[in-house]
Amino acid sequence: MAAAAVVVGLVAALVTALAAAAPASSAALTEVTGFGTNPTNLRMHLYVPDRVAARPAILVAVHYCTGSGPAFHSGTEFASLADRYGFIVVYPSATRSGACFDVSSPQALRRDGGSDPVGIMSMVRYVQQRYNPDPGRIYVTGASSGAMMTNVLLGDYPDVFAAGAAFMGVPFGCFATADGSSWNSACANGRVVRTPQQWGDLVRGAHPGYGGPRPRMQVWHGTEDGTLRYPNFQEEIKQWTDVHGLGQTPSFTDQPRPNWTRTRYGGTGETAPVEAISIRGGGHDLPMSGMAEAALRFFGLIGGPTPTVTPTSTPTATPTSTPTATPTGSGACRVSYTVNAWNTGLTAAVRVTNTGAAALNGWSLAFALPPGQTVTSAWNATVSPSGGQVTAGNVSYNGTLAPGASADFGFQATHTGNTAKPPAFTLNGAACTTG
Repeated sequence: MAAAAVVVGLVAALVTALAAAAPASSAALTEVTGFGTNPTNLRMHLYVPDRVAARPAILVAVHYCTGSGPAFHSGTEFASLADRYGFIVVYPSATRSGACFDVSSPQALRRDGGSDPVGIMSMVRYVQQRYNPDPGRIYVTGASSGAMMTNVLLGDYPDVFAAGAAFMGVPFGCFATADGSSWNSACANGRVVRTPQQWGDLVRGAHPGYGGPRPRMQVWHGTEDGTLRYPNFQEEIKQWTDVHGLGQTPSFTDQPRPNWTRTRYGGTGETAPVEAISIRGGGHDLPMSGMAEAALRFFGLIGGPTPTVTPTSTPTATPTSTPTATPTGSGACRVSYTVNAWNTGLTAAVRVTNTGAAALNGWSLAFALPPGQTVTSAWNATVSPSGGQVTAGNVSYNGTLAPGASADFGFQATHTGNTAKPPAFTLNGAACTTG
């Protein structure tokens, strides 16, 4: 990918976030060659712990752009957790320039269509043929490009994978391109917005005619992710809840850590069909410990509730971009405003449309939050102050609104019981219609 260099910083940060001291072990990472059909020349590394459980689980752990299987092995705690719980870990490596996985080509986005998913499935079958694993306990996880591949594998092979955990990824099909390129800027910047059914149809279209159970999905995202922007988090939730025939209202919400907001859909326990963790203030590096263990709890490989940890300091959100233009121009406007609320929190999805005849160079939307609502994070806009009369301003990449054009942004907030919408909006000082 041309933009692969953007995620280089993920390596050190994710290593710090997930690394943990491993118990003494003589097991070693081993490269496997000749593992089967491999149309894109992926490399395969395998970690088999000293003590393998009877009929072990398989975990496919997929690296980020610029990474490799060995780097993901040494920089995450999945191997040490395998030592503890007896599962086998497969580490694929992309070998193309930039070391990103193909999640954009038509071949990658359909079952047995070719490209990287076929090579990864050959790795899984290699392990199945040699280690007698439990076919009902095959899982996949990944970060960034690996998180995208997690979405792709669950869509292409729903009959193989029981569950997946995607750290800072995008929905299945979001990165699809038609020009042969492998980077989709609109998706990366959070500008690809679809209905739940549209997202779900993309997954269902990867394996037409399949009517069996679908893999459970856990998604993670930092609110200040500047590489794969935070709106992708909500789009992933929309996709996988629809795939499971669920609505958008969480069945359960909690905060296992002060800046983690966890929502579950279709169930309240550790193994709900869909689980989503939003990291307030987190960037593309998600600099928090315990994520790998939380993923294994979601898979069902570890029992008991997720431990609650109180860090010595709580990260605060730092805006990654600021408005680049002083708003000029005013005129007719329309605002749509959708609230998704749970017991003490809510998210708001806002669309601002310029219905006037002149372009807007920079925009500023003013509105009054109902009493008790307090903004904790925002994406695609800067929102201040956190309560009362607030102003949402454009960021660097969405400041110009041509006649008829729209900008989408959103925010997460806490509330004390009042989840109503603001009564009125003004854009650059002009009153807007709603609807």
